[in-house]
Amino acid sequence: MKPLYLASGSPRRRELLTQIGVPFTAVGADIDETPLDHETPSAYVERLARGKAEAGLRALQPGVDGCVLGADTAVVLEGRILGKPMDQADALSMLLSLSGREHEVLTAIAVLDGLRCESRVVRSRVRFRPITEQEALAYWASGEPRDKAGGYGIQGLGAVFVAGLEGSYSAVVGLPLCETAELLGHFGIPCWQTLSVR
Repeated sequence: MKPLYLASGSPRRRELLTQIGVPFTAVGADIDETPLDHETPSAYVERLARGKAEAGLRALQPGVDGCVLGADTAVVLEGRILGKPMDQADALSMLLSLSGREHEVLTAIAVLDGLRCESRVVRSRVRFRPITEQEALAYWASGEPRDKAGGYGIQGLGAVFVAGLEGSYSAVVGLPLCETAELLGHFGIPCWQTLSVR
């Protein structure tokens, strides 16, 4: 079985991969995340997931044989990608635009072994309850929204804003576990490896 490398600095993706019992080594994968002109949100996240997997593969030592997993998540409102907030004003604008409305979260995953690359895009819908400006300010002050797509984290303090979810919770966090396990299986990497044999 080939070793797995996770091309991501996200602690949430590391936790999710650990949750399903898949050993891995994290590798850096810095790429340009600027959307292309006329690129759909779905094409954008899939391109970035594949790009991160490719960058992760390039980061490995020459001769190292393994599979690389890349992922990317985007919060989409009315066809517009909401990235990580640049500052407090940007975060407040995002949170208040999501307030009382439904938005889409797209997470793409890509697995690459040097010979082939497979990818998937998982769509989920998240509905927010109304958010006051005071709540948005207090949430920004917590520090949580700073590195989160759309300015919130469903797995943290931001959970209080979520009135409903249709789709994959783990995908909204950053790694769709059902689809990830399926894709890794195509490359001969099983989940639950860390379970002790009884």
